[in-house]
Amino acid sequence: MRRIDRRRQERLRRRLVSFGISFALGALVATLLTDRLQRRASHSPEPLPIATTGEAESSGGRPPRAPAVEAAAPSMTEAIADLAGRNLLIPVDGVTANRLMDTFNDSRALARRHDAIDIMAPRGTEVRAADDGTIAKLFTSKAGGLTIYQFDPTQTFSYYYAHLDRYASGLAEHQSVRRGQLLGYVGSTGNASENAPHLHFAIARLGTDRAWWKGDPINPYPLLAK
Repeated sequence: MRRIDRRRQERLRRRLVSFGISFALGALVATLLTDRLQRRASHSPEPLPIATTGEAESSGGRPPRAPAVEAAAPSMTEAIADLAGRNLLIPVDGVTANRLMDTFNDSRALARRHDAIDIMAPRGTEVRAADDGTIAKLFTSKAGGLTIYQFDPTQTFSYYYAHLDRYASGLAEHQSVRRGQLLGYVGSTGNASENAPHLHFAIARLGTDRAWWKGDPINPYPLLAK
């Protein structure tokens, strides 16, 4: 009887040990699985926003598009081709194409390039908008004197009129203007010679920041003298 009891006790002990090991292994596996699921959840990407009913209807059932990235400025070749097709107006009354001179590459003070053309005309001659657009800035500077910065309708280009004697009556910043509209009058303000009134006219390709005081210069001469 004693041997039988001992055998039973030994079998019972082995079963308890086996059960304990199985339980411990099961708990360990469960812990590892839980930890892995939590890690996956923490690294998963944010869900895409779901369009509201109005958004879905307006976009044909598709999620709304992200805001468009602002387009870069056109290449210089594209910019010049665009301007060439606009038939820009010579911005000084009475001046014909054969009277224009290409002074774009002429040297000026401090060995800088002119980056514009000088259109000679008597003081008080009417200055007109070379293109449709908006008055971006009315500005007075030591070099340019009384000046106008005009943006074209797409805000790709800036037209610069300098050394004006005075502005046209009522001209104001942010005002829309049409090609041929009176902007001001030829003068010699700034560093222009009193004996040689003229319009300093420049064109620039604007950057994406649309800063009126800077840009990539484009020679107006071949665009106006064609």
